Amino acid sequence: MWIILNIFLCLSKWISADSVLRLDTCQLQGHFMLNGVYKHGDVILGGLFDVHLLTVFPQLSFRVQPKPPYCEKFSMENFKSSQTMAFTIDEINNNPNLLPNITLGYHLYDNCVRLAMAFRAAMSLASGTEESFSNLNCTGPPPVIGIVGDPSSTPSIAISSILGLFHVPIVSHYATCSCLSDKKKYPSFFRTIPSDAFQVQAMVQVLRHFGWTWVGLLYSDDDYGTYAAQSFQKEVQLFGGCIAFSTILPQNNPREIQNIMGVIRASTARVIVAISTSSYLLPLMDEVVLQNLTGRQWIASEAWATTPAFRTPRFLTILRGTIGIAIRRGEIQGLLEYLLRLRPSSDPRNNLVRIFWENMFGCSFASQTVGEQVKKLCTGQEDLSITNTAYTDISGLRGPYNVYKAVYALAHALHGLMQCEEGRGPFSGNSCADITNLKPWQLIHYLQKVNFITGFGDRVSFDKNGDALPIYDVMNWQPSSDGSIRVQTVGVVNKGVTSGMVLNLVEDAIYWNFETKKPPQSMCSESCPLGTRKARRKGLPVCCYDCLPCGDGEISNRTDATECLVCPYEFWSNKEKDYCVPKQVEFLSYEDPLGISLTTASLLGICFCALVMVIFSHHHNTPIVRANNSELSFLLLVSLKLCFLCVLLFIGQPQLWTCQLRYAVFGISFVLSVCSILVKTMVVIAVFKSSRPEGKDAMKWFGLLQQRCTILVLTTIQVVICTVWISNASPTPHKNHQYIRSKIVFECAIGSVAGFSLLLGYIGLLAAISFLLAFLARNLPDNFNEAKFITFSMLIFCAVWIAFVPAYVSSPGKYAVAVEIFAILASSFGLLMAIFTPKCYIILLHPERNTKKAIMGR
Repeated sequence: MWIILNIFLCLSKWISADSVLRLDTCQLQGHFMLNGVYKHGDVILGGLFDVHLLTVFPQLSFRVQPKPPYCEKFSMENFKSSQTMAFTIDEINNNPNLLPNITLGYHLYDNCVRLAMAFRAAMSLASGTEESFSNLNCTGPPPVIGIVGDPSSTPSIAISSILGLFHVPIVSHYATCSCLSDKKKYPSFFRTIPSDAFQVQAMVQVLRHFGWTWVGLLYSDDDYGTYAAQSFQKEVQLFGGCIAFSTILPQNNPREIQNIMGVIRASTARVIVAISTSSYLLPLMDEVVLQNLTGRQWIASEAWATTPAFRTPRFLTILRGTIGIAIRRGEIQGLLEYLLRLRPSSDPRNNLVRIFWENMFGCSFASQTVGEQVKKLCTGQEDLSITNTAYTDISGLRGPYNVYKAVYALAHALHGLMQCEEGRGPFSGNSCADITNLKPWQLIHYLQKVNFITGFGDRVSFDKNGDALPIYDVMNWQPSSDGSIRVQTVGVVNKGVTSGMVLNLVEDAIYWNFETKKPPQSMCSESCPLGTRKARRKGLPVCCYDCLPCGDGEISNRTDATECLVCPYEFWSNKEKDYCVPKQVEFLSYEDPLGISLTTASLLGICFCALVMVIFSHHHNTPIVRANNSELSFLLLVSLKLCFLCVLLFIGQPQLWTCQLRYAVFGISFVLSVCSILVKTMVVIAVFKSSRPEGKDAMKWFGLLQQRCTILVLTTIQVVICTVWISNASPTPHKNHQYIRSKIVFECAIGSVAGFSLLLGYIGLLAAISFLLAFLARNLPDNFNEAKFITFSMLIFCAVWIAFVPAYVSSPGKYAVAVEIFAILASSFGLLMAIFTPKCYIILLHPERNTKKAIMGR
């Protein structure tokens, strides 16, 4: 493997194939100009760190060999991370329980935040930097057994794509791109920082906690920003939020920065999530300060949540109150003392320490003139303890703490490899790895099984994708007394075993950069209250909606309901449409005003019948009472009283016995009344005929017995109809939901339409015959003719019941019963008044006409 890598490196420097064949060795034709730190050991670990923040490439003239690129803008914070790796290796070497008899060394390089430089450094680590390479059998340990780094996602993708082919283990301490979790593409990549997939979930938990569903998204134009933005948009949609705008942050493009400012100003989103590194975000923030764009809540990704570049008084009015997601802070005992003991050396492989020293103390190891001033010479004995920079600040170890865990992960994997017992190993033939001829892929096997706890108490292990256990600190940027911004931890987000990402937040400790000192509202539409549902606005995201009230019989018992729930069968929505209440049961009751009125009318009818009976009883011997068979008059009054009484069976809550009796009593009493009138009509006709010589025997054939038998037979037929109907399909109480959806109409179901039709039809037949006979007898002499009154009464009776049918069918609920009662009362009062009022008028007001002579007209 190493010969392949060396050939690759040599070919990049135009090594001749002829020289390889001729000398049996590969001669290094040149060196990459890389800044690094080196320490010898039995096993070497590589490291890649972004100590410088800018790479300067020389101009290409294409006439002479170009000079190598050089790096600028030294970062004390990132150099501290590289020295944390050196400290961790020294700590492991001094630990007798971890890797005994093995001394670890390190070779650390500066990638200068450029892919080309990072790739050159990685190739140098993997291939080695020896001047020649003659071991064509590839025996012995590789130049490095594993690499800590790269801190950026884009270089990590490139480096892992190449070194992954040779199974060189890479443990990054800061590369968060979720794409690196793909084990098929990056089989040897691990990391001690959580993936962006987890970071995005943590940020969404913050949005969910404060109800921010309408947010803007800014992301850097690199792999870190692109992949994280994709994951963020998916996670926001899953929790029901929406992206108001999504914009890429350019690098060194002022015109595009102005466009982004216009988008931010025009948007109604008050929360802006920025997933970016500091270098991409800084130009935008400069413009935000210049235009004094306030009233926005910024959410910072871990790449800039703790960076010192924005925590200056210049950004105070804009960025105070920012909430950020930061990687877990840790503590490393003894690190500060180690950092203060650092001294420069003359070894060219440790030139990075000399560069650090020059930047820390503003001196130079070589005589230099800056303008007219001569730069002071470095002695190497300057005191680091009197300095106050990010290098000596160990109060918030986040990146360095991940470096610490990454080195220990490789050390524990190597320790597990050394503890293997021959014959019980994990490799072919149950063999173990040979430490003198170690292959990097063998270390990967043990790296996957790493599981230990740091001195700070955090567990370190990797899942099947090589990702670390996700845990984040929630940071809040708060103003400090000196006018700068201090970063305060206000919560923790970690992943539960079964509950996913869990947010624990101390809200009282959060500083809000708003006049209200409260969290802002960031929603496209206000939350829909109870009793309404969301209706999406056409052409807009799902978070932009109107709140429509639920329909009748539907409710929504939670805010922001997407659909209204239909109430159960016997329930209905309340006025606010937020819960279901039992439907109102409606029936014609005695407490109802309509029920009271009908009951009063029924009782009046009964009283009138009783009064007429009293009058007739008192004057039973008078001619007008005895005329046309007084027994029929009393029977008619009794039947009419029954008609009035049956009304009471129609009022009140329906029960089985009332349902059965109401129709039976109604049918029989009305048949009895109509039969009485029919017989009276027949008696009138018979009396008239018997008054003539040719018909004097007419009454003999229609005497008292025949009258009684006729009434009995006709009434018995109705009794049989009612008995058969009730026996086979009895009317029963029924809760009807069809008439009025909001109410239950408690009614008597007739059971059999045929039975009810037969009952009414029989009454109608008798009434029609009575009407016909009375009509034919209307021209009989007035003196003893009752036919006109009977005709009038039957006309009223038939008119009422003909009008009843359409009125009954079209009346809903209890009003159908009221129509039925009204028809009974109207027809009963019609019979009572039309037949008995003239007689009572003569009996009470004109007794002189109540004589046989007056009636006979003789």
